[in-house]
Amino acid sequence: MMKIGNKRKNPRIVVIGGGTGLPVILNSLRKKNTDITAVVTVADDGGSSGIIRDYINVVPPGDIRNVLVSLSDLPDVYKKIFQYRFDSKDQFFSGHAIGNLIIAALSEMDEGGIFDAVQKLSKMMKTQGNVYPASNTSLVLNAEFSDGSTLAGEAEITAAKKTIKQVWVTTTDGTEPEARQEVIDAIMQADQIVLGPGSLFTSILPNLMIKNVGQALCNTNAEVVYICNIMTQKGETELFSDADHVRVLNTHLGQNAINTVLVNTEPIPSNYMDRQKYDEYLYQVRYDFKGLREQGCRVISDNFLLLRNHGVFHDGDRVVDELMRLTGQMHL
Repeated sequence: MMKIGNKRKNPRIVVIGGGTGLPVILNSLRKKNTDITAVVTVADDGGSSGIIRDYINVVPPGDIRNVLVSLSDLPDVYKKIFQYRFDSKDQFFSGHAIGNLIIAALSEMDEGGIFDAVQKLSKMMKTQGNVYPASNTSLVLNAEFSDGSTLAGEAEITAAKKTIKQVWVTTTDGTEPEARQEVIDAIMQADQIVLGPGSLFTSILPNLMIKNVGQALCNTNAEVVYICNIMTQKGETELFSDADHVRVLNTHLGQNAINTVLVNTEPIPSNYMDRQKYDEYLYQVRYDFKGLREQGCRVISDNFLLLRNHGVFHDGDRVVDELMRLTGQMHL
């Protein structure tokens, strides 16, 4: 049954994900009259986040850092400092973003862990809306591949370049992964839940595989909107259609939980992409309207394409305008 969120003046919108896609939507969403909550994955074990996680055993901070900046009202100069990444000449600090180090320090200082630390940092950075880590403890992403083999760790899973059958998350201490009650309350009280855009298996599903998060998503009265990726990804979604993306989400959640899908149908100009710079992206996601409708989805297909620096991205403003229409807030 189609779930339609309440039509209120300032709709409550929860955006769930990670990676580079989440800030794109948040940057545009913060320009509207909305009550925003970002639920951010904590299963990243690559780059600076992974190194910090291994050395001082804190939740990986990279995705959280980017989301804080996307919602911050601080002057640009302060945000640039927070985002500054030391270059290779600095050796000890090489590759680390200042914001990652600050988040790691605060999470060590605060007995409440990363969740409470991020709430304090949100106030310091004057963020519009809430930023909630999906879990208060580090999570390990696990995958089973089509050949029956399994691997643990986001970076290892992506590097394997195998067809993923299913993913799940575990904690480093063996306890049941769980989101804080604030995350669950936000989902249950929302008018609209937005998933993506972002890597299907490594940015979106790690959040939904936390048991109480997945259950809340299935039980909420909010409309659940999936922003489908524009490109397929090497080692994750090779040859996927938009309907395949939705099918994977619904299968992992145990029911047809996706109500509405936003899909880009604008063709990417041939030879536009820099294949060396964006080597993880393969082909444009194939449009399968029949496959989407068979899963009970409302389908919104349009030109959501943004071409920039020989890369392919979602146009955040166009996507958010559509999200606003869905909440009945077309002119906000």
